[in-house]
Amino acid sequence: MKTYTPRPRDIDRRWYLIDASGAVLGRLASEVAAILRGKHKPIFAPHMDTGDHVVVVNASGVRLTGGKEEKKLARRHSGYPGGLTETTYARLLATRPAFAVEKAVRGMLPKNSLGRAMLGKLKVYAGPEHPHRAQSPQPLSLGEVPKWSGLPKPQPVAPIGPQPKAPAGRPAAKPAPAAPAAKRTAAKRTGAKTTAKATAAKRTTAKAATTKRTTGTAPSRAKSTAKKSPAKKAPVRRKKEE
Repeated sequence: MKTYTPRPRDIDRRWYLIDASGAVLGRLASEVAAILRGKHKPIFAPHMDTGDHVVVVNASGVRLTGGKEEKKLARRHSGYPGGLTETTYARLLATRPAFAVEKAVRGMLPKNSLGRAMLGKLKVYAGPEHPHRAQSPQPLSLGEVPKWSGLPKPQPVAPIGPQPKAPAGRPAAKPAPAAPAAKRTAAKRTGAKTTAKATAAKRTTAKAATTKRTTGTAPSRAKSTAKKSPAKKAPVRRKKEE
């Protein structure tokens, strides 16, 4: 069984609306971060952004427990010596409640470009109004896991091996077409065999022709030699003078 890896075409991004009035900041941030990452989906992958869009309204109604309004501090540093700024959460929630929620969610996302892309899908508003009516966000309460049924449909796989015969009275199923690569390989093998046979036949013909030429030229050479060689004349003997 192969390990499934989500692809961009398999990701279906939806919109959810969460009302933060009376919610605890930490609990709200953890659930929003899980939806932004896509941990409620069966195709979740830690190296990909498979999450959905989240719209948080009534951020001004967020609360803290255990007296953290005065104990917990939001710090920021300008980068210069003595540039540290501290603000209590009581003051931060009174002046910038949307920033407080975004800061809590940012701390629960990956600290890299992937986390920044996930944070871009979060929209926080201090009041009950939001400009995302066109996306039709689904209302979601805290503690509720959104239902998601967007698994990609499995593609049909061609059967391997002999197929069962169809019953009488029904047309038999057409066999699966052979792969084009197999046809090309078979054609190449057949062509190679034909070429080898033709080459062997040419060699045999050439040998036979050479043998005929050799056997036919031997007597002709002997005859020509016999004709060209002149007959030796008998030596003439002169009589001795008396």
